[in-house]
Amino acid sequence: MQEELGLNYLIQNIEKVIVGKRQVIDLIVIGLLSRGHVLVEDVPGLGKTMLARALAKTIQAQFNRLQFTPDLLPSDVTGSMIYNQKTMEFEFKKGAVFTNILLADEINRTSPRTQSGLLECMQEFKVSMDGTEYKLPDPFFVIATQNPVEFRGTYPLPEAQMDRFLMQINMGYPTAEEEVEIIQRQSESHPIDSAKDVLTLEQLRALQQKVLKIELSPVVRRYIVDLVQATRSHPDIRLGASPRASIALMNASRALALLEVRDYVVPEDVKRLSIPVLRHRLTVHPRALVKGITAKELIESLLKKVKIGN
Repeated sequence: MQEELGLNYLIQNIEKVIVGKRQVIDLIVIGLLSRGHVLVEDVPGLGKTMLARALAKTIQAQFNRLQFTPDLLPSDVTGSMIYNQKTMEFEFKKGAVFTNILLADEINRTSPRTQSGLLECMQEFKVSMDGTEYKLPDPFFVIATQNPVEFRGTYPLPEAQMDRFLMQINMGYPTAEEEVEIIQRQSESHPIDSAKDVLTLEQLRALQQKVLKIELSPVVRRYIVDLVQATRSHPDIRLGASPRASIALMNASRALALLEVRDYVVPEDVKRLSIPVLRHRLTVHPRALVKGITAKELIESLLKKVKIGN
């Protein structure tokens, strides 16, 4: 019960910093509870970086921010072997990934080689260096941001690397009323300066363990698989979602059930998370792109077509 209360305080604390984005905040928290990673994609100035900072400030966890640039090296991310003149031996100097929450800011501005170094850590939760494995802290959560509009000086993530992210989230512009509230809150100081930690690492790990115990009925399990498999046979989808997508949708649905104070998953949980979990994993056929059909629209059509309990 104490962990659930901490979860509510966590969301409320972030809402003090990020105005009018409860759904986005819920998705970020779901990603954290699922032990997955989240890609936040939208135009500049909508609060992507601030969202990550707000989450980090509400948890008693180590936080690193890494600004991705074209000259960033893999060793800056994962670490490197440094020669110690005193001991006359090489020692491992840890990189930015050795933290609990990592903000990978503008991840598409660095080279594919550096991107791969980070994404390997996201999948394996460890760094291999000179035959030795170094485990990353538990938990380890990556929030990556990128600007989908500007392409000059960027290296877009390929499909195989996009698949490593549990979800892709879009912030969206605030309403006029929300924007008035934003400038009002920042008229004298920034709300993040008063944000406090409300959840310990022990409580967070306990919540992540509870997610694994959320009941998933055979009907819901089959619905997840049917939905994912439908992406592989749709004529307007050139590359459908992999089994990793099924696992991601299962884990995210369990986390949502916990967020809704339930110990079981319902089909509505799967439907609610299908777009953020599946959208970035699909490659739309060129003929569909020419018609203006998006991955989101294709998933919405599949949600209407795939029946529960077939």
